[in-house]
Amino acid sequence: MKSSSCKIIFVSILSFFIGSLPISAKLIMPVLFSDNMVLQQKTEAPIWGQCKSMQKVKVKTSWDNKTYETISDRTGNWKLKVQTPLAGGPYTITVSAEKTIRLNDVMIGEVWLCSGQSNMEMPLAGWGKISNFENEVASADHPNIRLFQVEKATALQPVSGLRAMGGSWLVCSPKSISEFSATAYFFAKNLSKKLKGIPIGLIHTSWGGTPVEAWTSSQSLMLLPDFNDYLRALKEVPIDSIEQKKYLDNQLEAWKVQIQNKDMDRGYKNGIAKWIQTDYDDEGWKTMNVPQSWEEQMLKNFDGVVWLRKTIDLPESLKGKDLNLNLGTIDDNEITFFNGQQIGTTDGWDHNRAYTVPGNLVKVGKNVITVRVFDSGGSGGFYGDPQKVFLASGEKTFNLSGSWKYSIGFNLKEITAPIITQNQSQPSQLFNAMINPLVPYAIRGAIWYQGEANVDRAKQYKLLFPLMIYDWRKQWNDDFPFYFVQLANYLKSDDKPQPSPWAELREAQQNALSLDNTGMAVTIDIGNPDDIHPKNKQEVGRRLALLATVGIYGQQEVSSGPRYESYKIHGSKIILTFSSVGGGLKSRNREKISGFAVAGVDKKFYWANAEIQDKKVILSCPEVEFPISVRYGWSNNPACNLYNAENLPAAPFRTDDWDE
Repeated sequence: MKSSSCKIIFVSILSFFIGSLPISAKLIMPVLFSDNMVLQQKTEAPIWGQCKSMQKVKVKTSWDNKTYETISDRTGNWKLKVQTPLAGGPYTITVSAEKTIRLNDVMIGEVWLCSGQSNMEMPLAGWGKISNFENEVASADHPNIRLFQVEKATALQPVSGLRAMGGSWLVCSPKSISEFSATAYFFAKNLSKKLKGIPIGLIHTSWGGTPVEAWTSSQSLMLLPDFNDYLRALKEVPIDSIEQKKYLDNQLEAWKVQIQNKDMDRGYKNGIAKWIQTDYDDEGWKTMNVPQSWEEQMLKNFDGVVWLRKTIDLPESLKGKDLNLNLGTIDDNEITFFNGQQIGTTDGWDHNRAYTVPGNLVKVGKNVITVRVFDSGGSGGFYGDPQKVFLASGEKTFNLSGSWKYSIGFNLKEITAPIITQNQSQPSQLFNAMINPLVPYAIRGAIWYQGEANVDRAKQYKLLFPLMIYDWRKQWNDDFPFYFVQLANYLKSDDKPQPSPWAELREAQQNALSLDNTGMAVTIDIGNPDDIHPKNKQEVGRRLALLATVGIYGQQEVSSGPRYESYKIHGSKIILTFSSVGGGLKSRNREKISGFAVAGVDKKFYWANAEIQDKKVILSCPEVEFPISVRYGWSNNPACNLYNAENLPAAPFRTDDWDE
């Protein structure tokens, strides 16, 4: 499920792109500068490009009829700054060297950088199909909101130019918005309304399934020992693009030869699959739940090949009939067999598996489905909706979700993999190609929605995430506002309190609030247990916009839900104090307060009874005589319902730092 698609290896080399603007006698400007662009108001906005070496460049701005001049350097690069007024427009910018470029319909307003992984990338329509997407797209007529989409690209070293086909600024309309980031759009829509329609410029640069380190410069990653091996190996890679491609291709091919060797896979003998036959004795195999990634079960941090088998009894009425086998989504690649014969294979974590079982393979009684799954990094195995895993003929359907037997074919740790590949999940590669080329374009701030790809590394994320924020601010030489989305609820709910990697990641995200000028939009109440891409992006954008309107633009309203502040132990009870309570604490829809757990000195957690008194929450639990720790919303998909009167949810928290 790539949120968890942080693939380290098995990704094809991307095509070449502009690493820097070519030396040319002609005047050239980055694609960031086009008609319909938005420049940040009330600042000195950088404008740059390339032309003939040592040539005079003039930039004239229509809002003040002022002409700015500079001289290009010996390589033809030039840059200057123009003074921007209060929000308004449209204006023109005329850039002259040996030729003239005229930029029309230029607006002055607020520019926001929007980045992250798939939940930021998720468009209104297209693959996203957010809630009520047809009406949202049809009504998206906002001429003062402008959209710039950065094309996906990777690079092993920082480049100064966006990919050659990188976009241009578009006016927000039903035609232009459908494939744009829904979170970014609703952020801008709410912000524009609060700011009485001033122009908003959105620069969207996201890539689904990518970890935070991919968006961080190598210079900053040098501060973390975890990345020393990668950065040392990076120094061995040629910088020349042709030699670099040869080097990477040779390493990747050598690795592929190893993993394609069937002798590596215990499921094969002399090149023939031995675990697919109906009479194979799988009595000693263990079981796992399908669909559910194996990392969430018994194969923590496992990458490699796993074989899964499911036996199903079929009636006489289906003998000799073609059947439809649907396996849902599988991460990454699989080969599917029915009664010892291959019936299909698909590569890619984001594809539904739907195959036809030929009637000649269908028997009365015992039938065996075998699936060989290969995962090269991140989460692996089946995932998604259990209702999408079935065998069917006409109106008769057999649900295949639940317990499957499994055995390991081979572990990727048994094979030495190349450390460096040109891959969107590798450290710094998205910073190099999709962030660095945007510097130093003047922005007001950034919004960020990411974290799923780092769920299994929450302790590291506590360092990585604030480091990335620091890194970006260093690149722009500006401590601009940075607002981010805390991960929503996801996966099945727990009957009893227990450790949660998603809760730990949310805590790591919240840790970044220790940085100045940051804010966190809590979404613990609007997720979907069966979909890592929840559809209610309208509320995500609204909550991000609230942070901005209060934090930057000084509007007087409550911008976040209750935040844990302190606690006191009073006999067998714990009394919690919260900040940001607004008009007071409450539960959602007047339900009983839920989501709190307490533990005593034995560190065993039990659900607690909770009641609100004024602006405090009082907890008690008959199983815990002397409570010393509290956790709230501490689950992958917690049933928690504490809000303030402004209908903003409380952020999950814990008062302990136990590893349990």
